[in-house]
Order: sequence, then C-alpha cells, then structure tokens
Amino acid sequence: MARHNYEFELPQSMIEAFQRDGAVCIRQLFTADEVALLELGIEINLASPSNRAKVASSPDDPGWFFEDFCNWRDIEEYRRFIFESRVGSVAAQLMGGGCARLYHDHLLVKEPNTRQRTPWHQDQPYYNVDGKQNCSMWMPVDPVARESTLEFVAGSHLGPWLMPRSFLDNQARWFPEGSLADLPDIEADRSRWNILGWELEPGDAVFFHMLTLHGSGGVGGKRRRRAFSLRFLGEDMRHASRSWKTSPEFPGLIDQLPDGAPLEHPLFPVLWPRGQSGA
Repeated sequence: MARHNYEFELPQSMIEAFQRDGAVCIRQLFTADEVALLELGIEINLASPSNRAKVASSPDDPGWFFEDFCNWRDIEEYRRFIFESRVGSVAAQLMGGGCARLYHDHLLVKEPNTRQRTPWHQDQPYYNVDGKQNCSMWMPVDPVARESTLEFVAGSHLGPWLMPRSFLDNQARWFPEGSLADLPDIEADRSRWNILGWELEPGDAVFFHMLTLHGSGGVGGKRRRRAFSLRFLGEDMRHASRSWKTSPEFPGLIDQLPDGAPLEHPLFPVLWPRGQSGA
C-alpha cells in the first residue's frame, strides 16, 4: 500500500496492530487549536441538542450521561474539525487504504459522579451498514483516567456478531431474541480477556473497528469526560436496510439508496482522498 502521500503517515506496525487487535491509540494526533475548536463545538451542541439526543443514565444517577448524533451539518466547529484535520487520512490507512467516508458523528458526555457504565458491546449490529473496512475514532477533550477510559477486547472484531441490547434495560430491540449469541460476561472475570485501554490527554485519540467489543466505566467526582466520536466507512461498506430502528437512524435513506448499494450519498461525504465528491 502506497502511503507516502498521507497527511499523517502511520507506522506499519500501528496499522498491523489495528488489523490484529481491532483498536489502537494514537498520541497527540490533534493540535491544541483543533482540540479547542472541537471543545467549542461540543459546548454548542450541549447548549442546543438535536432531536436525536438522549440521556443514557438512569434518573437516580448522581451524574449525567448525554449522547447526541449526526450534527456535523449543523455545527460549524464539528464540520471544520472533520474536514480540516487529518482524521480522514488516518482512518483510510487503518482501513487498508483507499477511500474514507464519514458515516456519522457521536457526542458522549459523562458529567462528574456519573455511575452509569457504557456496557460492553459491538457497534456495527446497531448500524445500517455491512462490510469489514470500517473504523471509529473516540477522542476526549478532557483528560481521561485509566478507570474511566474506553476499553477494548483485543481481537474481538474478528469474531461473530453478538446480540446488541439497549444499555439501560438490556432489551434485544435490533435483532430478534436468540438470533445472535449473547455477549460473554467480561466483568465477571476480566483476567480471561486481553483488555486494552489507555489513559488519555486532549489531542490523543483511539481508533477501533465497529465490531470490536468495547465499554467504559463511570467517572469520578472531579472530572468531566467529554468525548467526540467519528465513524468511517471504507470501500467495501454497503447500505444494509433494517426492518427496525437503527442507532442512529437515517430516515428515508432506503428510498434514495438501495439495499446493498455503496454508501455514495451526500450524507456520507468522502474525507479521503481530499477533493472528491461527497456522493
């Protein structure tokens, strides 16, 4: 794979680690100005959530776990970060070269004293896409302690799809009950699993495959954890229309993009190579 024209050329060892483990950490990928730009976008998002926003913590949680999705077209700071930073170049390399499309953005904020865990799960079963060439980025704008960081089960992206369940009440709302195997109880004996996780500073980011099992703990009483996630689609990804509500939803997309079609649509613009059409 020719990589000499990438804006941030990754060492081959990191690309191989992503393909083997399904998750890698890239230190100081983003500048202080890029972090500040994204932080401003996050605060704008929090002040004016979209109709897709949701609270993912229970009412009796002393903290607050907030999520919002698909806001890059409405928040200029998000748009600038996505299109002007080197993130598309990095995603393209990790996915094996070629095209990197934006799938969607995802804001995740845990305020101090949030007890709610992010349960272990794979992302791709919640989505309306099929294929293997994909990755996600998770980037905090606050320092993240090891006990509050996103964790990954190394190599789990190679194994089967597992049952996606709702985070608060553990319901099978996407695939019919019994149609996929359930997740193992990783917390029951963490020593059985090769769990990866990194203490992070602003500017650091982790990248992971959409099938990599991941989860995280709550946060303590002094630290906020504001994180921004981006999902990327490579060349083999295809539209997979579902008969149920996906997370996030793309209303009306099936009327514009047939089932099994490449994701060539303005909702999913090309980030790398630069200068290509979004459709």
